[in-house]
Amino acid sequence: MTELLTAAVLGQPLWMWLAFAGLVTLLLALDLGVLHRDQHEIGVRESLLLSAGYLSLGLAFGGWVWFELGRQSGLEYVTGFLIEKSLALDNVFVIATIFAAFAVPRAYQHRVLFWGVLGVIVLRGIMIGFGAAMVSNFEWVLWVFAAFLIVMGVKMFKADSTPKDPHDSPVYRWLAKRIRLTEGFHGHRFFVKLPGPGGRLVWFATPLFMALVMVELADVVFAVDSVPAIFSITTDPYIVYTSNIFAILGLRALYFALAAVVARFAYLKQALAALLIFIGGKVFFAELMGWEKFPAPVSLGVTAALLAAGVSWSLWKTRANAPAPAAAP
Repeated sequence: MTELLTAAVLGQPLWMWLAFAGLVTLLLALDLGVLHRDQHEIGVRESLLLSAGYLSLGLAFGGWVWFELGRQSGLEYVTGFLIEKSLALDNVFVIATIFAAFAVPRAYQHRVLFWGVLGVIVLRGIMIGFGAAMVSNFEWVLWVFAAFLIVMGVKMFKADSTPKDPHDSPVYRWLAKRIRLTEGFHGHRFFVKLPGPGGRLVWFATPLFMALVMVELADVVFAVDSVPAIFSITTDPYIVYTSNIFAILGLRALYFALAAVVARFAYLKQALAALLIFIGGKVFFAELMGWEKFPAPVSLGVTAALLAAGVSWSLWKTRANAPAPAAAP
């Protein structure tokens, strides 16, 4: 049994993967089975408390990685965690657009985000496993990732920030032609049995299910940026996957607080674009300097500085849009 637990799986002992899986399973069970057993509307205070809890756990897990695998791995985890959380912030804008387009009641939004996280855990695992295999067998793939990030960063600078209606998505149109859809919501259910042709009861998908599909699709699109970005920091699949999942868990909890103030982060996209260009550029710079790896503390410092600059500049430029303080009674 000991030999099995210490056997290497994707570069790290099996027991470390099991410890991570057990912690995430416990968190998800606590989230759905205890904290949100009743489908209630999540307020800003609850959102902030949940996010603080996930942030603390994510950083504590990083401390454990530092203890088990050393300083370099610990710094790489924290850098990856920060990069994934920052890139996923852009996803909040898209999710808010999806919920608005489908008129999803706030009381049901957590359910969509929760099941969306389960999809993220599986899809990111597949993408990271594939990426790790590619990097392990073809080292030049890292150069491709780096060039891709630079191109995506430049495109992000020029991209139109106007949100697109998810109803115009080819995926939505394809699904809408092939499955039965209800006109309105049926509580928090994704599927419901209703009378079909001839009065026979048949399954219908609700708008809540379509919102879930679009949220999952949005995450796949954003993973195309974030997964190469983390591989440009470290090629250890354990650090890549764990930092990804903890960052996403925390951000979904923070969604309900961020969604109310998305307009205040008008210049965050430019900071994220600069971050992608930096992450891709440092791979080429490290090669030019003859370094085996770009220094992890520098990566962490530049990442934090770019994000702080983007958030600070956004809040300053949009200060006129800030909610007015409540008048004293």
